Amino acid sequence: MSVEIDVLYEGDLRCLASHGPSKAVFSTDAPTDNGGKGAAFSPTDLVAASLASCMLTIMGLAAQRAELDISGARVRAVKTMTAQPPRRIAELALVVSLPRPLEPAQRARLEAAAATCPVKLSLHPEVKVTVKYEYPS
Repeated sequence: MSVEIDVLYEGDLRCLASHGPSKAVFSTDAPTDNGGKGAAFSPTDLVAASLASCMLTIMGLAAQRAELDISGARVRAVKTMTAQPPRRIAELALVVSLPRPLEPAQRARLEAAAATCPVKLSLHPEVKVTVKYEYPS
């Protein structure tokens, strides 16, 4: 399956992306440490957001199959860029917080599902990805 995404460079380090099927749009901006205004997600910020939302989506699919409700689950993602050129993502550190207690087997099922996220599997092996799970007692 393919999806068309159109991206327009607006100038001043800003882009406008349009999702073909839904016509949804969003802007990106270069971060302040790379000459931009930091007025929107940077392209590399979107990688972190994509990973977090992909993991939650895949966990949601697994939860539906197991008749679990994980509504309210969240991921806090911290993106760290390399200090030396070439500029790239060095690390993505994620904390996945589930809204309610789960049995060990349920936890294992959701965590295994998250590990199959297509975004995670598409990242270069040099990008360090750490994931921590938090469950209420």
